[in-house]
Amino acid sequence: MDVRSGTPVTKPRSPGFVELTAGIAALAGLLFGFDTGIISGAILFIKNEFHLAPLTEEFLVSVALIGAVCGCVLSGRVTDAIGRRSTILITAGVFSVGSIVSAIAPNVGFLIVGRLAVGLAIGVASYAAPLYIGEIAPPNLRGGLVTLNQLAITVGILLSYVVDALFAPHQSWRWMLASGVLPAIALELGVVFLPESPRWLLLHGFRERATETLARIRAAEDNRAEINDILEHAQTGRGKLADLLRPLSMRVIFLGAGLAVIQQVTGINTVIYYAPTIFQAAGFQSEQASITATAGVGLVNVIMTIVSIPLVDRLGRRPLLLTSLTGMLISLLSLAVGFALGGPALKWIGVLSLVVYIASFAIGLGPVFWLLISEIFPLNIRGQAASIATTANWLSNFFVSLTFLSLLNGLGNVWTFLVYAVLSAAGLWYCFALVPETKGVPLELIERNLRSGRKLRELASLN
Repeated sequence: MDVRSGTPVTKPRSPGFVELTAGIAALAGLLFGFDTGIISGAILFIKNEFHLAPLTEEFLVSVALIGAVCGCVLSGRVTDAIGRRSTILITAGVFSVGSIVSAIAPNVGFLIVGRLAVGLAIGVASYAAPLYIGEIAPPNLRGGLVTLNQLAITVGILLSYVVDALFAPHQSWRWMLASGVLPAIALELGVVFLPESPRWLLLHGFRERATETLARIRAAEDNRAEINDILEHAQTGRGKLADLLRPLSMRVIFLGAGLAVIQQVTGINTVIYYAPTIFQAAGFQSEQASITATAGVGLVNVIMTIVSIPLVDRLGRRPLLLTSLTGMLISLLSLAVGFALGGPALKWIGVLSLVVYIASFAIGLGPVFWLLISEIFPLNIRGQAASIATTANWLSNFFVSLTFLSLLNGLGNVWTFLVYAVLSAAGLWYCFALVPETKGVPLELIERNLRSGRKLRELASLN
């Protein structure tokens, strides 16, 4: 439709275009997952070559998270200023540079710089991609399409485990890190052909481009109602600091940041970063065996994320989230019991517990967090609010990663996993009490409910 004249746009939707667009944007998630997983195998050889102390090892694993936090803090306004698409494009270039610097590092200092740059890139990509997908997706497909980003994260993690396993016999950690350039190039080439988010375009006054984009990504020939609905919320203007600090904004920022913390303090990245270390503690003696076992866990992560894609729009966000946290709680308790019992059974209790844990995470808490932060924030502050939630996610990630080995050394295996189990129980209560069911609800209706003062649990109410 020409907004100024009121004439409907009748150009038919390009078949599969919205799905293809979401799939390309989700490659940002693949970068996120690849870098998250690749260090788990590389660190086994890096620490030997550079003779790292445990604290230095923890810092090297965690330094990318410092970069991720900086990326989140700095890039909220950038995403709102230059657009979701442009931000993802720049991110891919930074990731390529960081991967190369890490791979050729002659000492720990250069390696830290490279990992910091990679972290900066994945910090931005981790919220820009789901934000972009959430804004282009129609309500009935939004859950599945945003979950493509989480699927890409899990595929990236699995791919990193496979790369680790291939190079492990030669202890070629440099090639492990260098291989991250390939998915970064694929993302750059793909994003060049994507349109900008129609919601961002309307917020910045590019009505004609927004109308053309909507005509390509919607099945309806007349998008007048959706455009008018977006324009109604775009008239609130571009978000300022004062808008973030308003009570209505703080309510959903609190919800998003809380979910971010829960996703991390329940221990997921201790499994991703230190799975080979956990398997060695459980009885897998060689680096090759522990890395191979970790690849099996990565495969389960991918499979269960695929399972979640249709379920998130059929069963809804809340059922998957609550089921997920329940499964994680049970598996963490089982892992603690396995370490308490010890003996030959520990190896298989450890494997089974980690498989159940990662499957539970992948079907709910993994994808639903990223989906919800693309849905619950008002349009004028969506980029900045999403960056705050993602910053909370990476800060929690950094804290958990930096303390995991210290917890193991100080508390032992049993009490460490019991701590994560208690935090999972707290997360289960938080989600039950506060998280709304947003399945199939237009983003503008969620914002309207927020502005009317509804409770967090009722933000997506159709009544």
